[in-house]
Amino acid sequence: MNEEEGGTEVVVAVKTQQEGSLRAEAGLGALPQRALAQYLLLLRLYPVLTKAVTSGILSALGNFLAQMMAKQRRKENCFQKLDVSGPLRYAIYGFFFTGPLSHFFYLLMEHWIPSEVPCAGVRRLLLDRLLFAPAFLLLFLLTMNFLEGRDAAALSVQIRRSFWPALRMNWRVWTPVQFININYVPLQFRVLVANLVSLFWYVYLASLGK
Repeated sequence: MNEEEGGTEVVVAVKTQQEGSLRAEAGLGALPQRALAQYLLLLRLYPVLTKAVTSGILSALGNFLAQMMAKQRRKENCFQKLDVSGPLRYAIYGFFFTGPLSHFFYLLMEHWIPSEVPCAGVRRLLLDRLLFAPAFLLLFLLTMNFLEGRDAAALSVQIRRSFWPALRMNWRVWTPVQFININYVPLQFRVLVANLVSLFWYVYLASLGK
């Protein structure tokens, strides 16, 4: 093999390697698009189940983050002695309550207060803030009390101590979020938007149990 042929093979090998790298990069770049397309397909085929699973995962992640932040404040190792039961309880709550209930609540809201009626945005916000938020918060405290194996007396103490402060914080944090969510976000994505914001909200709720 002469020098010219050897040089040609080297150039071909380099080009092949570059093309392979470009294909790999393109594949990685397309990964979020494929994941989004798959999520949208599942959302269309199995809306309640998809929202329930998403809520369960993000709720568990919120509790996990709450534990890590608490350990960081105490200057402890974030990954030592994490309470696995905490994320599990939040996953159960997210799967069985947050996802399905939020799904049907937003559907009913569209039916009760169509966008064509006067002051629809304000009416929807009032319905969410004055009815859904207090009921959902109470359900959260009740469910967590049950999953933690506490008795009715402990639940009563928890409600007296935490319900009103948590509700006031809910109104401050969630009111602008929900105004945008229920009036401008497409119906099929409202539970997902609420779940993403809940990552930080559950950090606060987890602190109420301390």
